[in-house]
Amino acid sequence: MLRSYPFGEADRVVVLLSPNRGKLRTVAKGVRKTKSRFGGRLEPFTHVDLVLYSGRNLDTITQVSIIEAFANVRSDLDRVVAAGTMVEVADLVAQEGEATHRLFLLLHRGLRALDARNLHPDLVTSFLLKAAEIIGIAPALEYCAGCGRDDDLRRFSFAAGGVVCERCRSAGSESCAGTDTRHAGRFAPDARAPPARVRVGPWRGSRCRSARGR
Repeated sequence: MLRSYPFGEADRVVVLLSPNRGKLRTVAKGVRKTKSRFGGRLEPFTHVDLVLYSGRNLDTITQVSIIEAFANVRSDLDRVVAAGTMVEVADLVAQEGEATHRLFLLLHRGLRALDARNLHPDLVTSFLLKAAEIIGIAPALEYCAGCGRDDDLRRFSFAAGGVVCERCRSAGSESCAGTDTRHAGRFAPDARAPPARVRVGPWRGSRCRSARGR
């Protein structure tokens, strides 16, 4: 479940991510009442199994069971913020009526990683890069975005769309002094792998200088 919002006096519109149908907008009848039969089963971040009744505008949820609640995510504020970022990105990227198998698996594995261990400082960055790869806008991190070579990658250019070599450097590219941006290749997107497996090298904490005017 991605999010929900009030609908009418006692109902809620529940926005879901389905691997086969993409983003779904459904309605949960009476869920805001104290004696709602759905209880707390329709909460953000929850992996659920639903039975839907097809409606003219919105499908109605008739049954719901929890597959994974990710309870550990909800017990820590940092994890909640990280999970919120992942869910928000999935909500923005997913389209209604379009299958989103890779995005669904990425979000599911990201939430599992959050639930299983303490928040890794690079988990959300990894998730965002993998999501960017799914929609086709990931930066080049393992080869020069200008010429394609895979060595001497010491700069990053937003204009070029990734790391660049010295020969392809341009105004505005960033130089990571004393390091090699090949370490950024460890962030290279692979949506089949859980985000928690991605690690980065020491380049991340280095000082970067603009190439403008040099």
